[in-house]
Amino acid sequence: MADILTPALGESVTEATIAKWTKKVGDAVKKDELLVELETDKVSLEVVAPADGVLGAINAAEGDTVVPGTVLGAVTEGGAAAAAPAKAAKGEAKSAPAAKTAEAAAVDITVPVMGESVAEGSMGKWLKKSGEAVKKDELLVEIETDKVAVEVSAPADGVLTIAADEGATVTPGQKIGSVSGSGAAAPAAAAAPAPAAAPANTGSAQVGKTDALSPAVQRVVAENNLDPKAIAATGPKGNITKGDAIAAIGQASAPAAAPAAAQAAPRADQPREERVKMTRLRQTIARRLKESQNTAAQLTTFNEVDMTNVMALRAQYKDVFEKRHGVKLGFMSFFTKAVVAALHEIPAVNAEIDGTDIIYKNHYDIGVAVGTDKGLVVPVLRDADTLSLAGIEKGIGALGKAARDGALTMDQMQGGTFTITNGGTYGSLMSTPILNAPQSGILGMHNIVQRPMAINGEVKIRPMMYLALSYDHRIVDGKEAVTFLVRIKELLEDPQRALLDL
Repeated sequence: MADILTPALGESVTEATIAKWTKKVGDAVKKDELLVELETDKVSLEVVAPADGVLGAINAAEGDTVVPGTVLGAVTEGGAAAAAPAKAAKGEAKSAPAAKTAEAAAVDITVPVMGESVAEGSMGKWLKKSGEAVKKDELLVEIETDKVAVEVSAPADGVLTIAADEGATVTPGQKIGSVSGSGAAAPAAAAAPAPAAAPANTGSAQVGKTDALSPAVQRVVAENNLDPKAIAATGPKGNITKGDAIAAIGQASAPAAAPAAAQAAPRADQPREERVKMTRLRQTIARRLKESQNTAAQLTTFNEVDMTNVMALRAQYKDVFEKRHGVKLGFMSFFTKAVVAALHEIPAVNAEIDGTDIIYKNHYDIGVAVGTDKGLVVPVLRDADTLSLAGIEKGIGALGKAARDGALTMDQMQGGTFTITNGGTYGSLMSTPILNAPQSGILGMHNIVQRPMAINGEVKIRPMMYLALSYDHRIVDGKEAVTFLVRIKELLEDPQRALLDL
């Protein structure tokens, strides 16, 4: 096995981006044949095969950032030569037609492409065991990545053989099992349920139906104590989807007002504790947030903004705005405009620290925190300073949809200069957001609450929102942070200032 390594990238160049692989896992390669192209800030580099053989693994996908010495993949030496013995063995197999038929009928189960820039995933729980009969397109296992969960179905009717256990790390194209169409074990598997069919035990039927659920659905069912038999299935193959299970939670909450004795009964059937492995996305979120706290000197300053004028402006023009631009007018576009204007005035908040250097950014790529069912992601709205209110709303809408669909690319999640997070959508009144490293600032929006305020000596009810700016005190002074937040307050309370550039 010969590793494919990232070469030295040149003086002062510390990292590169995978631009393109010219071969796929399993392809035969020749020594010094071009395998992958790397791009840096200055040059493009070509990486060639270190030996003859077969490309056995790709560890860094297109779009990934790598540093000198990173193992990009591996070449299995001599793999190309293995084709000849295989052909010879095929010729010998003519004397054993039964064996040939069984071998030809075996269909590999491989890891599918899991999205751009996703290089690996973790095996979930297999819904079938080795030796069990499966049907074509029957769900077998779910593979979890940093971004999405990918379902793998049976490629054909036959008998399952598992090659990758639950929890194993796998890469696109890797064989994780096979389905044999010979049917040798199928009759035994089919006959097994017959003895169990006699007793009409509802508990065993419950287990059987639960085992047929995907891991994502199983989690929802287990966490909310749902009965799979009572969930209406809308999946394309009559299966229960995650959406079906989530919808059933609300339906199951109605009978919850039963007598106390009836509510306490299920507890005896449940463990007091349950240990569940963190998802890859949750591990990434945890690691990055802790790294941010350990690295930056984080401090948070607060202010409050009267949303009266913004809300009045939005109410006045929201219908004609949507008719003209095909998108709803929300508050995020106003906040983004105010943030960009404040960043122009206080450039330190738009900068980052690199060792003993400060990098001031002359572009305004705003990260927008989006909550998904798998965790928080922060896609980036590029060049927000060049966008209109409509352009901002369209851009944020498209990024939010891609995040919820698990379709974000690595490029869409990297390179932000400042982040906005809106805890108000969940009812948060106040928070201290954590920096999205290596950025130096993050703005926290919160719930709009009607509160009595003193206006020109009179008490009036106004829609108020608390704002929180967390910043890196190593680069941003308190005066700059407060000025930045006051500037946002001014622009939101008097939106015409932004139009007049005041």
